[in-house]
Amino acid sequence: MSRPGLRPRYEHLVFDLDGTVVDSRADLVAAVNHALHELGLSELPPRTLYGYVGDGARVLIERALGPAHADRVPAGFAVFMEYYGAHLLDTTRAYPGMVEALDALRGRGITLSVLTNKPVGMSRAILEGLGLADRFVEIVGGDSLPVRKPDPAGIEYLRRRSGTVLARMLLVGDSPVDVLTARAAGIAFTGVAWGLAPEALRAANVERVVEHPAELVTLVDG
Repeated sequence: MSRPGLRPRYEHLVFDLDGTVVDSRADLVAAVNHALHELGLSELPPRTLYGYVGDGARVLIERALGPAHADRVPAGFAVFMEYYGAHLLDTTRAYPGMVEALDALRGRGITLSVLTNKPVGMSRAILEGLGLADRFVEIVGGDSLPVRKPDPAGIEYLRRRSGTVLARMLLVGDSPVDVLTARAAGIAFTGVAWGLAPEALRAANVERVVEHPAELVTLVDG
């Protein structure tokens, strides 16, 4: 519990999903490369694909196919979605220490939510499959609203739902998309060092990056 008489620095933590709460990289890579294979194209190395994650599944496929195969995006996207939907939890797991951190935050009365560009159905299926869904008061996916990150509408929606003022909200994420989202919404941001593309995150001039989920609890305690 937080120290008596002291108000937590933040009252609502908004988490990105892939690369922040869960390590889904192997399942994402397998699904993209399956789609490429089905289209008769060469597979891409995992590290290349990690850098393509963050703007939603269709953009992921667009980046994997490249400009030369832009006309094949609809077909590639359909194959990806079918395969990935059947393999969401083959290897995807919560990052070490994440479950304990989420529970410690909830024990302090902190509101927790998820804001991701992954489709909400898949996001919920992953969190439910890992037994994590009940930690979050709301799960907002890339198809939950008319717009997605980095548009600040998702943050505003969560703010209204929770009644938290912007000054008491913190976005936790692993990509430049999350950085832009926090800045557009006018809330604080903390990056995570364990994400899919840590180099890109640091290149976004992030003020604060935590090395382990437990540091989020210390951060909230102030």
